[in-house]
Amino acid sequence: MNRTSHWILSVSLLLLLTACTNRDWRTASRESAAIAPIPEVMKDAVIEFYGADAFSWRGWFAVHTWLAIKEHGAEEYTVYEVVGWGVDRGYPALREYKTKTPDRYWYGAKPEKILSITGNKAQELIPKIQQAVARYPWKDEYKLFPGPNSNTFPTWVGLQVPELELDMPFRAIGSGYADNDD
Repeated sequence: MNRTSHWILSVSLLLLLTACTNRDWRTASRESAAIAPIPEVMKDAVIEFYGADAFSWRGWFAVHTWLAIKEHGAEEYTVYEVVGWGVDRGYPALREYKTKTPDRYWYGAKPEKILSITGNKAQELIPKIQQAVARYPWKDEYKLFPGPNSNTFPTWVGLQVPELELDMPFRAIGSGYADNDD
């Protein structure tokens, strides 16, 4: 290896090792990004898909995505996301929880909206989303690459509910696995 190649390799490794500003997931921010409609203010139904840089060095290459729904008049959102933590110990990959803050930072990474639908259209699509979530074929599986992973799930929901017109980010690695519904 010549001197230039060695230098490029060293700099590349240094960048990868320092890519994440949050090296400890326990102390990384999980605060609201203040981009979701506040349930007490927005009484209409809401559907939101979010994406944020994946944790640690993975954030240079990939995003983590999730979805949230709020029915008309609801005081909280229902968030659905797929995570790999605990799957090897028998926990499901697909997680569901209620919250007023579906737009929380993904362990230090600020989320962005991928899709937002409100009002009557959202109220009409929410039952279809709930049915799709119930049919998700990889509820207990997680594999970083090629999937199924956190990006496979929202993509699969989007394929089941085409009226969403979901356009996943380029860095949603694993979204292509959603076409593998056997």
